[in-house]
Amino acid sequence: MAKYLMLKHYRMPSEYMDYTPMDQWAPEEVDAHVAYMNDFADRLRESGEFVDSQALSPEGTFVRSGGPGQPPVTDGPFPETKDLIAGWMVIDVGSYERALELAGELSAAPGKDGQPIREWLELRPFLGEAPTVTD
Repeated sequence: MAKYLMLKHYRMPSEYMDYTPMDQWAPEEVDAHVAYMNDFADRLRESGEFVDSQALSPEGTFVRSGGPGQPPVTDGPFPETKDLIAGWMVIDVGSYERALELAGELSAAPGKDGQPIREWLELRPFLGEAPTVTD
C-alpha cells in the first residue's frame, strides 16, 4: 500500500479551469458537491483506502522568521496556499494506477448545474523514506 495526497485547488488559471468557481454556485449546488465528496470518502473508508480529508478555510498567512530579535515576516511576493489549495484527501492504495483512478473520480464532482467540474487535482505520493546523502 502507498499513501497519496490529492490536493484540490480552487483558484486555477483560466486555461486550466473550465468550470464556474464555487462562489458562483447556488447553495444546493454546493450541497451536492459536498455530498459527493462525503460519499466518495465513505466508500474509501469501507474499502480501507481512506486516510484523511480536510477542507481549508480561505484565511491564512505565510510566516517566516525575521531574524534574531526581529518580528516574524508575513506575506510576500508569492501566491499563498490560501489562494491555491481548497483542501486535500489522503488515500492509501495498492498501486499508482488505483490512485489515478480515484483522483479522476474525485475530479468529476458536480458543480454548477450539476455538471462534473473535471477540476485538476494534484496527486503526490508520500515520501516513503527520508533521502540519505552519501559521498
